[in-house]
This record gives sequence, C-alpha cells and structure tokens, in this order.
Amino acid sequence: MSHSSYELKAVARERVGKGSSRELRRNGLIPAVIYGDKQAPIAISLDTNEVTKRIHAGGFMTTVAVINVDGEKINVLPKDYQRDPVRDFTMHVDFLRVSADSKVTVEVPVHFINEEKSAIKIGGVLNIVRHTVELHCPANGIPESITVDLAGHKIGDSIHISHVKLPARVSPVITDRDFTIATIVAPAGGLSEESEAGTEGEEA
Repeated sequence: MSHSSYELKAVARERVGKGSSRELRRNGLIPAVIYGDKQAPIAISLDTNEVTKRIHAGGFMTTVAVINVDGEKINVLPKDYQRDPVRDFTMHVDFLRVSADSKVTVEVPVHFINEEKSAIKIGGVLNIVRHTVELHCPANGIPESITVDLAGHKIGDSIHISHVKLPARVSPVITDRDFTIATIVAPAGGLSEESEAGTEGEEA
C-alpha cells in the first residue's frame, strides 16, 4: 500500500499573486492551494523544508496527507508541484481535497520481479513500455506500486495490464484495450549459441 500519511502545518493566505508568492519564497515558505470536493479553494503557505523533505522521501504524489490550516485538518492528495529548473527548489503545490470514499486518479510506478526466472537470464532484454500506470483508486487505498512478475516469460513475450493483479477497487484508467507494460526482446546482436541451446533445452 502507499506510504504512511503525514501532517503538514499551513497558514491561510489572504494575498495571492506573483509578488506575494515571491515574498513567501524569500521567507522559506511555499505557496500552495487546496481545491476540490465541491468546496472553495483555499490558498495556503507551507514550510519549504518540510515539503521538500516529503517530496524526496518518495511516494509524494500517491500518499494522502493531512494539512493543518490554522487548526483545521484537511485530508489531501498532492496533484501537482512546480520546481524551479535552475535552482531546483519547489515553487508551488496543488492539493486535492479528499474524503474516505473519494476516488482519485494517480500515476503509480511499475516494479518488475523474477527477472532471473525469465528469458532475461539467458540474454533477453526487458523493454519497458510503461514505467508508470495511471489508475483509479480509493483515496485511502492507493498502491505504492504495481508488481509485474516476469517468471516464465520468453523472448518475444508481451506483458499486458491483464497480467497484473491489481488491489481491490483499483482499476486502470485506460479500459478500451489491454495495453502493453513491457516486452522481452532478443539483444541487438542476437542470442549466443549457448543461450539458444539453453532455451531449446528449457522448452524441451
């Protein structure tokens, strides 16, 4: 499942705009907004170091957080953040307000296991088509990743989303086709004779 929830302290902002945002950043704060759930957006400011620490810890975009806005606790899911490309610091964060029964759309990373039990062991190459998959999930049940088991897959095989066991109440956003996540292909120079002989032996 996703990383453990955490809490961030925030202060409501009355002033918005570029000038106000620049002033906040000079003071070690990040401008942010909380929106959604059919409520008016709330402009807030957060401690830069706290937010940066959470981003670098991993799972930032797939972990529900609690934002304490002047004593009011709001459950949110980060939906987007902007970083300065030159100085590499966080400039702004968008948070989506969520509740226990909220359904959210998130990009979840794909992990591969049992490479040594597939044709990769004899020189096959794993060609990853999708490093992440967009999923519909309950806000309180976002998977940290999805796992693709490569055991038994041979050169020329394609691994589709239907091969992946998804958690309960989790479904792919793309539903009109059984899309490919990865393929196993022969190396550019072809397999060695020993590898090919090993493959024939396995199939026999």
